[in-house]
Amino acid sequence: MALVDVLIPTYRRKTGLALVLASLVNQTFQDFTVTVSSQTEAEDDYLESPEIRTLVQLLRLRGHTVRLLRHWPRHGMAEHRQFLLEQSQAPYVHFLDDDVVLEPEVMERMLQVIQREECGFVGCAAIGLEFINDVRPHELAWFEPWDGPVQPERWTPETIPWERHKVNNAANALHLAQRYCRDGQVIRYKVAWVGGANVLYDRAKLLEVGGFSWWPLLPVEHAGEEVLAQFLLIQRYGGCGILPSGTYHLGMPTTILNREHNATDLFAQLITQLDHTADNEQKG
Repeated sequence: MALVDVLIPTYRRKTGLALVLASLVNQTFQDFTVTVSSQTEAEDDYLESPEIRTLVQLLRLRGHTVRLLRHWPRHGMAEHRQFLLEQSQAPYVHFLDDDVVLEPEVMERMLQVIQREECGFVGCAAIGLEFINDVRPHELAWFEPWDGPVQPERWTPETIPWERHKVNNAANALHLAQRYCRDGQVIRYKVAWVGGANVLYDRAKLLEVGGFSWWPLLPVEHAGEEVLAQFLLIQRYGGCGILPSGTYHLGMPTTILNREHNATDLFAQLITQLDHTADNEQKG
């Protein structure tokens, strides 16, 4: 069994998938498997295209198990992530979106932090390089490094620190790393969530808070499923973002056009259920 299962949901993004797979080939950390799950329509299926096939063969040549799956019908991103989670067995699961490219040291840094902190997740914000000259002091002001170990943060729906998300906008993660990271230093910082593009989870902890199994409570068209999962993990185990991010957004258009329904609306219901379960376990 590998230490990390890399899980990649893909939909209508052949170029993006090829680039993220190429990023995996060159990682300094190499003890991982890869599972790609596509929901692209059959007539546009690209999993057997020359580009993807070559990169899959190269990953296998490097000793990695690679699985290419097609998952239908579509029930939304939460269900797709739950499906991928159910394919995993490793102690850690690394969700990667199909529209990012990673620097070679990214996975190694993330794994070192999550093993040391024993928290629920470690994420790297995706940097938009089109904003490289757009420095935003009003958003950088929300940057708050962890002083000491990463700890759980017990929020209510009314006290979620939503403003923290501003730290991960545009190219803020790059500007912060340029300012604070010296001589290979890795900085952990507080997040409300760190997005879903590049997040390493402790698999057992993610399963304990339900993974994405609450997907039937959502309509097919929804957003925010990774935000809700991270909310729940922060409550129990803590989570953090890290700098340098080394993660770059490819600038592709979103494939989630309807964002009227957000999974975060379920937070109050799910955290109440988890607290009730924990109370019963303590009494038992």
